[in-house]
Amino acid sequence: MDAESLKEFFAPFGAVEVKRLFSGHGIYADGLCFAVEMRGEIRLRGDASVAAQYEAAGARHWVYERENGRKGSMPYWTLPETAHDDSDELVQWCRIALSAARAAAAEKSGTPIKRRTVSNKK
Repeated sequence: MDAESLKEFFAPFGAVEVKRLFSGHGIYADGLCFAVEMRGEIRLRGDASVAAQYEAAGARHWVYERENGRKGSMPYWTLPETAHDDSDELVQWCRIALSAARAAAAEKSGTPIKRRTVSNKK
């Protein structure tokens, strides 16, 4: 996907900024990377507090094999299939991902934040 296609895809969620990232793109809202696109696959930011929601929706955690043979992981899950064709569901998952990105940024900066519970329920 190119940057313009990604902006169009995420339009129901709102205006996003798309930047080149490795062999794909980073998708940003409010200055935070909440999603990535790699080789045509969209992955949303997550953390332990929402992992079960992603897994229940059939999303896969980004896991890779390191050079030493050990497994590593990134804090991203594939976009649930149903969100590809349902803009309301896409918006809900994007809100969850942006909330996780905000929490990660706050943790990195040492600034405590009060997390709002975001549901993917309509």
